[in-house]
Amino acid sequence: MPKKKHLSAGRVPLILFLCQMISALDVPLDPKLLEDLVQPPTITQQSPKDYIIDPRENIVIQCEAKGKPPPSFSWTRNGTHFDIDKDPLITMKPGSGTLIINIMSEGKAETYEGIYQCTARNERGAAISNNIIVRPSRSPLWTKEKLKPIILPSGQSLILSCRPPIGLPPAIIFWMDNSFQRLPQSERVSQGLNGDLYFSNVLPEDTRDDYICYARFNHTQTIQQKQPISLKVILVDELNDTTAANLSDTEFYGAKSNRERPPTFLTPEGNASNKEELRGNVLSLECIAEGLPTPLIYWIKEDGILPINRTFYRNFQKTLQIIQVSEADSGNYQCIAKNALGAIHHTISVTVKAAPYWIMAPQNLVLSPGEDGALICRANGNPKPRISWLSNGVPIEIAPHDPSRKINGDTIIFSNVQERSSAVYQCNASNEYGYLLGNAFVNVLAEPPRILTSANTLYQVIANRPALLDCAFFGSPLPTIEWFKGAKGSALREDIYVLHENGTLEIPVAQKDSTGTYTCVARNKLGMAKNEVHLEIKDPTRIIKQPEYAVVQRGSTVSFECKVKHDHTLISTVIWLKDNGELPSEGRFTIDKDHLEVADVSDSDGGTYTCVANTTLDSVSASAVLSVVAPTPTPAPIYDVPNPPFDLELTDQLDKSVQLSWTPGDDNNSPITKFIIEYEDAMHEAGLWHYQAEVPGTQTTAQLKLSPYVNYSFRVMAENSLGRSLPSETSEQYFTKAAEPDKNPMTVEGLGSEPDNLVITWQPLNGFESNGPGLQYKVSWRQKDGDDEWTSVVVANVSKYIVSGTPTFVPYLIKVQALNDVGFAPEPAVVMGHSGEDLPMVAPGNVHVNVVNSTLAEVHWDPVPLKSVRGHLQGYRIYYWKAQSSSKRNRRHIEKKILTFQGSKTHGMLPGLEPFSHYTLHVRVVNGKGEGPASPTRVFHTPEGVPSAPSSLKIVNPTLDSLTLEWDPPSHPNGILTEYTLKYQPINSTHELGPLVDLKIPANKTRWTLKNLNFSTRYKFYFYAQTSAGSGSQITEEAVTIMDEGKTGKEEWRKEIVNGSRSFFGLKGLMPGTAYKVRVGAEGDSEFVSSEDVFETGPAMASRQVDIATQGWFIGLMCAVALLILILLIVCFIRRNKGGKYPVKEKEDAHADPEIQPMKEDDGTFGEYSDAEDHKPLKKGSRTPSDRTVKKEDSDDSLVDYGEGVNGQFNEDGSFIGQYSGKKEKEPAEGNESSEAPSPVNAMNSFV
Repeated sequence: MPKKKHLSAGRVPLILFLCQMISALDVPLDPKLLEDLVQPPTITQQSPKDYIIDPRENIVIQCEAKGKPPPSFSWTRNGTHFDIDKDPLITMKPGSGTLIINIMSEGKAETYEGIYQCTARNERGAAISNNIIVRPSRSPLWTKEKLKPIILPSGQSLILSCRPPIGLPPAIIFWMDNSFQRLPQSERVSQGLNGDLYFSNVLPEDTRDDYICYARFNHTQTIQQKQPISLKVILVDELNDTTAANLSDTEFYGAKSNRERPPTFLTPEGNASNKEELRGNVLSLECIAEGLPTPLIYWIKEDGILPINRTFYRNFQKTLQIIQVSEADSGNYQCIAKNALGAIHHTISVTVKAAPYWIMAPQNLVLSPGEDGALICRANGNPKPRISWLSNGVPIEIAPHDPSRKINGDTIIFSNVQERSSAVYQCNASNEYGYLLGNAFVNVLAEPPRILTSANTLYQVIANRPALLDCAFFGSPLPTIEWFKGAKGSALREDIYVLHENGTLEIPVAQKDSTGTYTCVARNKLGMAKNEVHLEIKDPTRIIKQPEYAVVQRGSTVSFECKVKHDHTLISTVIWLKDNGELPSEGRFTIDKDHLEVADVSDSDGGTYTCVANTTLDSVSASAVLSVVAPTPTPAPIYDVPNPPFDLELTDQLDKSVQLSWTPGDDNNSPITKFIIEYEDAMHEAGLWHYQAEVPGTQTTAQLKLSPYVNYSFRVMAENSLGRSLPSETSEQYFTKAAEPDKNPMTVEGLGSEPDNLVITWQPLNGFESNGPGLQYKVSWRQKDGDDEWTSVVVANVSKYIVSGTPTFVPYLIKVQALNDVGFAPEPAVVMGHSGEDLPMVAPGNVHVNVVNSTLAEVHWDPVPLKSVRGHLQGYRIYYWKAQSSSKRNRRHIEKKILTFQGSKTHGMLPGLEPFSHYTLHVRVVNGKGEGPASPTRVFHTPEGVPSAPSSLKIVNPTLDSLTLEWDPPSHPNGILTEYTLKYQPINSTHELGPLVDLKIPANKTRWTLKNLNFSTRYKFYFYAQTSAGSGSQITEEAVTIMDEGKTGKEEWRKEIVNGSRSFFGLKGLMPGTAYKVRVGAEGDSEFVSSEDVFETGPAMASRQVDIATQGWFIGLMCAVALLILILLIVCFIRRNKGGKYPVKEKEDAHADPEIQPMKEDDGTFGEYSDAEDHKPLKKGSRTPSDRTVKKEDSDDSLVDYGEGVNGQFNEDGSFIGQYSGKKEKEPAEGNESSEAPSPVNAMNSFV
């Protein structure tokens, strides 16, 4: 590999990639090779990092390593050199670094606790082991304690503590009785993760004297036992004074009631807790609850879904376990305890940390002198691990300097290595949860190629199967491998063969002509080596007559036939199996050549009989089922699709035809009507079957027409009236000879990708159409309008050819002809194409604009000369943008708009323009390459349009005889405002509209006060702006002048006492169409009175009947019909108390805008209150919002109808809003205790 003297930063990724390729070289474990090659040490076996030993046995600390020459070993203990020769109890195993400490005869295990590290060293470097922490296991005894008997009432919860002694490793806890039988556990009684025994509630059957907690220490195979605990459960009604007097020596938990109760958690405590676990461990979360009846536990993850394949529930769902936990499992987990009386939950916040783990562990690197390479050490963890490097066990910062290496974080880059660069490097990745230590050596070797595969190896392969020829090799630098066939053959190409990185040659489909001698050649700059192997292709073994399904009667004889055809150079053996086992060793079973015969058949003979034909290279089998039945009359025939044909044979094999013959299968009592023949091309489309031909059912041969250069296989299917059979077995393969192509590529096109080229494309022939090897294409072209000769070029099996140096957008004649190693296809058809387009040269001229109206303009232009287009004319494109506002006269950036007109059009319309605006435009011609130059810009402006509605309208400062209107100008004036028009009219108590007043207001005003209005009167306002183009959309609003204090001051304030706990009160007996004041105060506290608010009751519906009781001239008649009069009076009384209701339609007519057409009855909207631009149905709600801004959804129902609405409230200025909100149908209120929503008046009580 040439030495690179300069390395720029931009080329580092490429060099690192090449280094990765070099690092793939490994030293094969070939004994002869290893005898000659030097190799740095490699640790092959070591004791675990946390090594817990049995103090009753000798201590064995393992350290095994390989290398050439064999490495020597040394140890450190607790960071300092460990001289094993000074301790007679320690010996090192010969040929390895394993320590054996003999503590069986004398010594104590505790003496040898510590941190051990092994170093294996030879002349090429030093490898080190992990830090091995050696600790003896401990199984301490239980502390003796006196446990008092426990007595408690039935239904109470209980925790029996275990508290085992702390051992190493921790003990395994379980509860048993004196008979060493495990105590039964259930949803009610279970053992926690800490070993305690939890009772959600105790029952009398829990009474026993032998609750015993056991601790098993597996390392020492010992079990420790706690003192038995006695528990007595009694019913509460059994407790009496005598019982209580006898409880002096017991633990009595109190006579708590055994009534049912909701759950509470026994563990964990509180509503939330935290849990931390390491990546890859098992996350165990536990919730145990008490309650009566026994609670059930459920688990959810608050911010996600529990992993299905890694989640398990233990301990009657009280423990949730997630195996192989990862950072994605962090989050909040919630356990829910539920019984019939309630539910509680506990949230466990889980955080998953991670000890370091490898992303890319450092790999051994074998290089030759002068080569480059890299060692990469990448690890992850939580928190992120720190990477440090060592060289031969010494921190690299203080290791001997090596000019060939450069450290870059987690990577060591080597360049121009020499033999002295050989060393063993250690990568240490560590965080607070652990560490990783990886050894990787750099071995600089200069070795010529060696081929390790035995010479003249013979490979035998069955035809149509893959053949793998081995060529194991070694060399440094890494040799290149080439394969040759025959004595004078050329190197084998990868389009037919597969060359594996390990030197193996694969022939995907071995054919008869694949037989021969193959030579493997390995080369590097130090030399060359070669080796010959031999390949033989054998015919596959086939069963041409398979055993058939048989149904026989007991006592009869049955025979199965199995005829086999195999390669004559191989030895074939045939064995028979019954139900995949050996045949019974009885005389009734006889095998004669191709037949198995079973005499005197019994029921036990039924089953599957299999014929297995074996050679040294392959094996085939076929099975049939034998069913044994009782002697019965001849059964009715079974009708089914035919059995598949078999014994396919190819004869009369010619270049373009072959004869196929076969043996029909059983027709299953329905005559075969036809045979269908299919073929497979194993060379071009392996595994795909295509229709070939079909013949009548009486014919068992077919003459098949074939295509050249196809590796044919055939199969046959039979068909009868019931359907088609399964396919037959595949015939032998037939490889037809190559011939010239008989067709040319399709879809030939010529299009330029650049102004000076012509790209010729076509649809290539598939492998089946190539008719032979070496498929190529002859591409020819010439200008259409010239006298030039055809220019031709032959290209490989591709689908594109680029002709360079062509004139811009010139028509060409093109043809593409197929050819192969045999010859040319027929003369191809000629197609026309064009060379590449270039941008148009000329801009459209005579551009002018006709403004149609304020939002539409028409643009005209002259077409450009076609020659200047220099491509396919696609159309013209208009760019236009708003350049200036005529009203504000200020420049602002507006995004350009684009309209494209296809073809040769010379005019187009620009819609959607803004009125009273200046626009600029230009026109460009467009072809397939892009746009031409822009025409001179043209400026035009649009005339004024009508403005939009004013942005808002508010009525402020109402007085007895005046209202002040404030508004914002229209958001889109669309011209120069000339004036505002205000129209208003009063609305009387019956919602009838009064005379309309029309008022003109200057355009520069945004506030106007109306004076001389009537007090306590509602007015409706219609407001719109005008330009010279006309009037814009209007906006409406309503408001009420306040009540005349002088006329109402004589009336005394009425007072109602309201319960202090209430927040609303309904006022009754009010007059329709009357304005009222209301305020709320605290009883006995004259200092606290709310602000006043004014509201107006709705009108009473005009009655169509006259109160004839007040008419004197009608008294005589009323006496005659006294009963009828009484009924009418009752009705009138009820209606008068409820308040007259009126239909919405009458209100619509009352509010009709004199300038707006009323809407249709089926429209479903209140047209008189809608904006002209908004015809959506209006929603019921406040007529005037609290901020007095106009809303476009108003309603106008009466206070009598809707006074009890939920939305009733008072505005800050004291005006009542919401009087038209609420439900349309109300039940009559029932006194002060009405369950209806609060009335507007009652809502005032909430201010107290």
